Amino acid sequence: MPADTNPAGDIFGGWLMAQMDMAAGNAAARRARGRCATVAVDAMSFHSPVKVGDEVSLYAQILAVGRSSLRIRVEAWRRERHSEERNRVTEAVFTFVALDEDARPRPVPAEGS
Repeated sequence: MPADTNPAGDIFGGWLMAQMDMAAGNAAARRARGRCATVAVDAMSFHSPVKVGDEVSLYAQILAVGRSSLRIRVEAWRRERHSEERNRVTEAVFTFVALDEDARPRPVPAEGS
């Protein structure tokens, strides 16, 4: 939306980063089967701008699962409103920690259990 842009009409990087954090958080919560919190963002790279009206697609991939943590790579891709051409605009690696009901770190369950 226009309120999410800078004077040049590009979407703010912070807005895009928030969308990526939500995508990573969704993947983390599904894998950890519960609440997770972002603890770090590494290697955030902005390759090209996103304009108002562009379609943005986010793709998350779990890279590693530790005792209580998960590392998730997220890519953001854009498609112009009147085009089928897509290009990657941003990528980063997010680290999450699984939390218990008291907001303390908890083990991530084994996959498939």
